[in-house]
Amino acid sequence: MHRKIPLPRSWNRGVKSAVLQILALSHYSFTALLAGAAHDRNRPTRLQAEIDRLQQELALLQEELRIKDARMARLHPHRRPFYTPLERMAILEIRAARGWSAQQTADHFFLTLTTVAAWMARINEEGPNALQRLQEPVNKFPDLVR
Repeated sequence: MHRKIPLPRSWNRGVKSAVLQILALSHYSFTALLAGAAHDRNRPTRLQAEIDRLQQELALLQEELRIKDARMARLHPHRRPFYTPLERMAILEIRAARGWSAQQTADHFFLTLTTVAAWMARINEEGPNALQRLQEPVNKFPDLVR
């Protein structure tokens, strides 16, 4: 049998602050734990600490991206900010590295399919209206390839 326990009238007044304080404390504890494990003599322990740190970072980045994506999804496509030529080239690089179709690229970056197709058609253009002017040596791969 499930009983309902009545909550105090002002219970929610401090809950939000308490949640933030608990998260900050757990971050501090996790960091202290990882710092100890990172200097452990046992190599598997050090590697596991690094894996745990990277998993936490990935989870935080995914949550940050989810929040930003939700905000962008609420905007009408014509009201969304434009990507700069550097960002457009980076998007096409990610598309190639991940093996995405034009539709998958459009979905992930809140673009229309025709926009991605237009970028691909303009990839080899030159001049001031070009998609991207190469600023680095062409024999250097972007960081995401490494």
